[in-house]
Amino acid sequence: MYDKGPHIVLRRDGVCIVAKTPDGDMPQIEYWGRDFAFDTAEDALRQLDMMTLKVQTPREKPDAALRPSLLPQGAEAWAGRPGLECYRGTKPVFVRWTDVRTVAEDVDESGVARGLRVHAADSVNQVEFELVLALKPGGLATVTSRVTNVNMEDEAPLTINWLDATMPIPRRADHLTQFTGRWPLEKQPWTTELPVGSITRDCRHGKTSHESPWLFIASDGEPKFESGEVWACHLAWSGNQTYRLDNLPQHESLLGAGELLGPGEIQLLPGSDYTAPEVCFSYSANGLDDMAERFHTWLRSLPNHVKTERPVTLNTWEAVYFDHDEATLMKLADLAAEVGVERFVLDDGWFHLRRDDTKGLGDWVVDPAVWPNGLDSLAKHVHELGMQFGLWFEPEMINLDSDCAREHPDWILAAPEAVPCRGDVSYRTQYVLDLANPDAYRHVHDQMADLIRELGIDYIKWDHNRDVTEPVHAGHYGLHEQTEACYRLFDQLKREFPDLEIESCASGGGRTDAGMLQHADRIWASDSNDPRDRVDIQRYTELIVPPEMIGAHIGPSPAHSTWRATDLSYRAAMSLEGCSGFEWNILECTPEELEQIKNFVKLVKELRGMLHTGSVKHADFKDPALRARGVVNGDATQAVWVVATVTNLRNVLTERLCPAGIDESKTYSVRLRREISESRWGWNTPEWMQDAATDAGFVVSGTLLKKIGLQIPPLWPMQAIVLDMRAI
Repeated sequence: MYDKGPHIVLRRDGVCIVAKTPDGDMPQIEYWGRDFAFDTAEDALRQLDMMTLKVQTPREKPDAALRPSLLPQGAEAWAGRPGLECYRGTKPVFVRWTDVRTVAEDVDESGVARGLRVHAADSVNQVEFELVLALKPGGLATVTSRVTNVNMEDEAPLTINWLDATMPIPRRADHLTQFTGRWPLEKQPWTTELPVGSITRDCRHGKTSHESPWLFIASDGEPKFESGEVWACHLAWSGNQTYRLDNLPQHESLLGAGELLGPGEIQLLPGSDYTAPEVCFSYSANGLDDMAERFHTWLRSLPNHVKTERPVTLNTWEAVYFDHDEATLMKLADLAAEVGVERFVLDDGWFHLRRDDTKGLGDWVVDPAVWPNGLDSLAKHVHELGMQFGLWFEPEMINLDSDCAREHPDWILAAPEAVPCRGDVSYRTQYVLDLANPDAYRHVHDQMADLIRELGIDYIKWDHNRDVTEPVHAGHYGLHEQTEACYRLFDQLKREFPDLEIESCASGGGRTDAGMLQHADRIWASDSNDPRDRVDIQRYTELIVPPEMIGAHIGPSPAHSTWRATDLSYRAAMSLEGCSGFEWNILECTPEELEQIKNFVKLVKELRGMLHTGSVKHADFKDPALRARGVVNGDATQAVWVVATVTNLRNVLTERLCPAGIDESKTYSVRLRREISESRWGWNTPEWMQDAATDAGFVVSGTLLKKIGLQIPPLWPMQAIVLDMRAI
């Protein structure tokens, strides 16, 4: 019988985790990485033991290697950031576990589990702790943890400064990728050599934000999409965040995250507890695409994940902005239905006083000055045309110039002396409504529910256009309560109206975390519809968010965010990569453009069943001007690839596309889908494209397609082609 002390082996969908669970001590992760060949938990432990360096305990040698636990603390001789920091009254509390019990969960007949649960008690400091580590569908690891104040005699609360979750990464991980960005240029990656020491990066915007770290990705070399090992960490939470890396010489390196709590925000009275937001860890042996696939598989497995085909949407913002006119919008709805649009969304500007962005937030009643007949006629007209009707709200916000603020100034989430605040213009003259206040919550819910019921609203675009700074609720820091109240309002409306869908927008992609993704049906990746920027925004947004949840619309040219002009074919190709639609006054389109739009919508409806369920792939090119993104269905019988340029190609002789996910045993027909209209390229045309432009397509073996690849035509800057590959 193999016996090296108690262990738990976890295994699921290509990932293996081995935890050492010593009696009375917090578990340690001895291995997190690719699955390997073993029959039983015993067999896995035997193999790992023979290949693993013995980790010393601190008392054995001064140069001992130290393995941190799942909740690293100074009591373990851990020199990095502790997993839990707290105090009671004025005294620090350093937990000392007097009782630790770890059990395996969802165990199969071979002794291999899919999760473990830890319950630890500190009888001296009267603190209890529970942690659940689980392997979710797709092999994504998640950690949830809770700390409880069980001291019933001391009235002083237990104040939590932070509670992080961590996982170890190996020494061969030598690069760190994190993210930054701005409006409207989200998800900009930044890769460096792995920093030395204990470092943190905070996000204090009150939401995930445009410049959020969003992910910490450790990698063996610079990360690639198709190959290489990566270890990623993501916080599934829509409030303030801390991401952390502990890279210290005497310890295994740790990657982790947790909620960034405000001063005195979590104070646990006797018997109360704090549950930290879920932290996700994704390992991949095959680059960023497989790392992302674990997130996609998990999110798609959730019971509330969207299951129906994603409607082609027209949103009115870039069509009319605040200039609402019933007759014009009726005509726009008529034309939208004619070209094949399935969901018509009326954006900002419909409610009381709302002629610009300085008034009316908080008054969710139709403005009779602009809509003398109410919205009933438009909603009815849209429904009679066979489309869904959607409406824009910003439920978490309030303008001082509103009836709501005049009647209830105490509903503003801020200290009284901060209203009005300095720098008001930078916050769009709006403030945050305190949803943790039951009266404010009820006000917003009731006004929204009345309109949903009255108009038969099918879809809400839920915006969030202001940072949440200095959030004072009932005299204390209240961002955690505000975030939970937001989630609660999402869920309550969807329970009351089961067919309602809600899109989360936060000045574009300012709130796209996996916490929000468990409540919203869709996110708006960016307020930029410039396809040159969108091609990269979307490919990095997809590291977590599956394409069926990403709104991707065709806007006008020039784009309103950059004033860059692009061909309709390029804008259409980028829209095909998410939930397609329009943010455009198509009443101004030429007959030729309308014909192209109709053909594009038909293509979307033909392909979306596969595009929104398949595996997302990206090509790693040497030329920085090239992008290629594909989706492959489950049995590799169909793949659709979009190949695009973002600037001038560096070389006259272009690279080849070797599409990932292709089955080498199959034969494929490759078709150039010209419904997006003609793209342009120079110098020459690869011979295969002449056949690809026919209905029969270019016929090629899977082996040649994958190993040799297709010579890409020398596309001009900001041009794209769509390739449809089907097994025959």
